[in-house]
Amino acid sequence: MQTGEHPQLQQQLMVQNSSGSLSFNSNLSKEDEEMSRSALSNFRAKEEEIERKKMEVREKVQAQLGRVEEETKRLATIREELEGLADPMRKEVALVRKKIDAVNKELKPLGHTCQKKEKEYKDALEAFNDKNKEKVQLITKLMELVSESERLRLKKLEELSKNIDSLQ
Repeated sequence: MQTGEHPQLQQQLMVQNSSGSLSFNSNLSKEDEEMSRSALSNFRAKEEEIERKKMEVREKVQAQLGRVEEETKRLATIREELEGLADPMRKEVALVRKKIDAVNKELKPLGHTCQKKEKEYKDALEAFNDKNKEKVQLITKLMELVSESERLRLKKLEELSKNIDSLQ
C-alpha cells in the first residue's frame, strides 16, 4: 500500500471505531492490518494521554479551588474584624455628623445676616466718610471765608483809621 493511502485507512478505522463496529475488509493485507492496529493503539495511547492530562488539570483546578476557598474564608474573617472595629465609632460619627448638619443649617441664615450687615456697615461707613469729607471741605471753606472776612475788616479798619488820622 502506498503512503498516500495511510491517512484514509486511519480515518476509516476511526470512523469504524467511533461507530462501535470494528470490522476489517477482507481486502486488507497483513501489513495493512498491522498498520491499522498500530494506528488504533496510537489513537488509544493518545486518548489515554489526553485523559491523564485532563485528570492532572482537574486535580490542579481542585487544588486551586481549595486555596481559593481558604483565602475567601480568611478575607471574610478579616472583613468581619474590620466591621467590628468600625461599629463602636459609627454611632458617634453619625451623631457628630448630624450635629454638623444642624449647625450648618443654623450657619446659613447667620452667614446671610452677616453679609447683609457687612454690606450695611460698608454703606454706612462710606456715607460717614463722604459726610466727613464734606465737613472737612466746609470747614476749609469756612476758614477761607473767615480769613477773607478778617482781611477785609482789617483793611476797612485801616481805612477808617487813616480817615480819622486825616481828620486831625
